[in-house]
Formats: sequence, C-alpha cells, structure tokens
Amino acid sequence: MSYFSAQNITKSFQEKKVIENISITLNEGECVSLLGISGIGKTTIFNILAGFLSPDKGIVSLKNVDITNQLGKLSYMQQDDLLLEHKTILDNVALPLIISGEKKWKAKQKAKSYFPIFGLDDTFDKYPCQLSGGMRQRAALLRTYLFSNDLILLDEPFSALDTLTKQAMHRCFMDIINEIKATTLFITHDIDEAIYLSDRIYILSGYPGKISKEISLKDILKDNSFFYSQKYMEIKQEIISSL
Repeated sequence: MSYFSAQNITKSFQEKKVIENISITLNEGECVSLLGISGIGKTTIFNILAGFLSPDKGIVSLKNVDITNQLGKLSYMQQDDLLLEHKTILDNVALPLIISGEKKWKAKQKAKSYFPIFGLDDTFDKYPCQLSGGMRQRAALLRTYLFSNDLILLDEPFSALDTLTKQAMHRCFMDIINEIKATTLFITHDIDEAIYLSDRIYILSGYPGKISKEISLKDILKDNSFFYSQKYMEIKQEIISSL
C-alpha cells in the first residue's frame, strides 16, 4: 500500500482539458519529482493535490484515506518564499504551529529546535530582508515542513536562485530530507535537478499533460563521478526523448 497516491486525475478549464489520467504514488520517505516543460500542467496537479482545485475526475489519498478537495492535509511551498517581511524568521517559521492552535511560546520552542537541521542557526531574530535568497528558501522549507510533515509539495523551490546558490541548496536540501525523513514531491523543469534530487521521476508531456514515463533512480549512487558517467548521459537522453 502506497503512502500517498493520486489516481486518474483529470482537469479541464473552459472545456479545454489540461491534464488527463495523472496517477502518482509515493512511498514513505521518498523524494519524487514531476518533470515537464513550462505550461504543461504541473502546478495544476499540485493545486489539486493540495485541495485548492477540484479534479474533474480522480482521487487523492494519504495513508489510505481519501483527501480529495481537502485543504490543509499537505504542505505546499510555492516558488516564492512568501515570508512575512514584518516578522522575524522565528515568527515566520512558527506561524503554522500557532495557526494550528499551539501556544505561541511552545510553537516557537518547537520551531527553534529545527533551526540547526535547516542551517538557520543565529537567524531567530533576523528579518527576511536580512537573509540571502538561499537562507530565505531554507526558512520557507522549514515552515512548510512544520505545517504538515506527512508530505511536502515543492513547486520549483530553487528556480529563482542563481546557479551557485542553487547547487548549494541542492546539497543542503538532500541533507535536510535525509535527516528529517520527509516524503517529498516536487515540480521542476530542470532535468539535472530532477536526476540529482529524486528517487523517482515522473515525466509529464503532451497536450493535455499525461505521465509519459516513470524513471527510478533509487539504486544509483549519485557521487560526483556519476554526473560525468555514461549512465548519467543515458538517463538524461531518455528524459529528453520523453519530454
């Protein structure tokens, strides 16, 4: 039994079908990517999974419970970090816990305990404008995790970062995910990013968007030499052909 699944999700806007028969499964602790070109329907899928949109057809399940059309069941981090500029980083990160009903002091204490894991030491009292783009993304990721640690949905979280910062965030992200054992589904149009971060890749292609291929990377050792190997080039070419 899968930890999370979306089965036969279909959605149209103004009678134009955008996605069709999308089926995705995640096992607990997996990091899975949804890879496709811009405008193919990736964000529409996420909005349905998060409960912001109703599918025309299909079911979304978490731990074998139907959560279709239900808000607040999954964490969803969009491309922009959406940190509140007038609040400190600690207040920003603790916000989901406070909204869920925890006392403010307890929420801050719990949030604070995760700061070292997310590389946010000494940022408790700083404001978003005082942090770099990479550090802001770390704070946003922690806030997303605290909202609901069952499953994290990440919508191109690194797309706004420059190349060097993005590479550093990829390494940081992998360390964090391995530490907290988070189950993660993320959107990207970056092939290298998908290969580096994912246990499995779902490739979305065509109009309307459909899952055209699933690629497993779980048993591949992704050390530095892998990205210069023949195996890496074969996987990348397979993805390009599918897109």
